[in-house]
Amino acid sequence: MDLIPSFSVDHTKIVPGIFTSRVDVLGDEKITTYDIRVTKPNVEPAVDVASMHSLEHIIATYLRNDEEWKDQVIYWGPMGCLTGFYLILKGNREPKEIYDLLLAAFRSVEDADEVPGATAENCGNYQMHNLEIAKWHARKFADYLAKNAGKSEIFEYPKSERLVTEDGRQFFDS
Repeated sequence: MDLIPSFSVDHTKIVPGIFTSRVDVLGDEKITTYDIRVTKPNVEPAVDVASMHSLEHIIATYLRNDEEWKDQVIYWGPMGCLTGFYLILKGNREPKEIYDLLLAAFRSVEDADEVPGATAENCGNYQMHNLEIAKWHARKFADYLAKNAGKSEIFEYPKSERLVTEDGRQFFDS
């Protein structure tokens, strides 16, 4: 079985940032999945579940209401490892091209007085939110993006080197 692209990233070298995870073609349209890495995997603590849930709600709402981008957004949701999010957009832009959008989205969390859709009618686990810690994570990531905007490592995945035998078998990290 082939290793999926997100598992071919060297998680010991990746830093927080905005990365292209994959580009798919559906009919005549390209669809791009972006890895929005908020914390350094296996070094920094993962984002706690309640805060991640709040960030998901607030930023999804922001993205789907942004006049320029709302028709391009297909999906915004957390990674299972709780170190970031996946953003799926129509088209194929370089990560630097969505930098301003994501910086504004994470900055918008600071202005939130409540978590949108955090009611029993609108959310499957409406009591599992933490707005204050979500604000802390959003501020930390936005400040990091702003400080490192000129550095390529926040836009380019580090790749893992994989051993390939003479007969084509690949060995992967576990």
